Amino acid sequence: MTKLTSLFIATFSLLLAACSEPQEEWITLLNRNDLSNWTFDIKDGSPIEETYSIKNGVLSVFGAGKDVAVIRTKKDFSNFELEYEWRWPNEPGNSGCLIFCSTPRERNVWPKSLEIQMANGNAGDFIYIGETIEVTEAQVAQTDPNNPKDWRVRLRHNLTDDSEKPAGEWNHARIISDNGNVSVYVNGELVNKGWNATGRAGAICFQAEKADVQYRGIKILPR
Repeated sequence: MTKLTSLFIATFSLLLAACSEPQEEWITLLNRNDLSNWTFDIKDGSPIEETYSIKNGVLSVFGAGKDVAVIRTKKDFSNFELEYEWRWPNEPGNSGCLIFCSTPRERNVWPKSLEIQMANGNAGDFIYIGETIEVTEAQVAQTDPNNPKDWRVRLRHNLTDDSEKPAGEWNHARIISDNGNVSVYVNGELVNKGWNATGRAGAICFQAEKADVQYRGIKILPR
């Protein structure tokens, strides 16, 4: 066997080994007709089915007129790419995706986490729920100096408020967590980014916050 042939075989073997290494794959978090990948925390303890329903891959959250609640993944995630779609089937309202979720009921029913706001007109804002992230100075919300309990002290504005579709249409969200850096895309447009997040791992949650909202295609790619 010549040296050239030996080199070719060695190179081919290395390439074959690299290709055979297991690659991370997308994990479907939302099954077609069951919520077996999730746990629930409903503030008033009412039955799960009164707030959450899954049919044909669409998660319906009946939040209007009910107490607040969260649906939470059973697994924790650290570095990841998360994608999902959401829409308002009736009146536009409020909801949010919480990442790095840990201690339950850190604030109200919300676990300790970093919220990616999904409220109509403000999708992509960061809201601190026990975890923080650094952004540009321009994104820090103005607060009422005479109100020490002004919730906006926990708010970090997104970069654009015109990326959402009209109520009733599906919006697409993409959230990337990378070693403390978080990027948020809405309908393909970068709407927020931050760095040095204090949370680095935890569950994924979605809020029920006084409005009806639907989600579908919730999936995650661990990195």
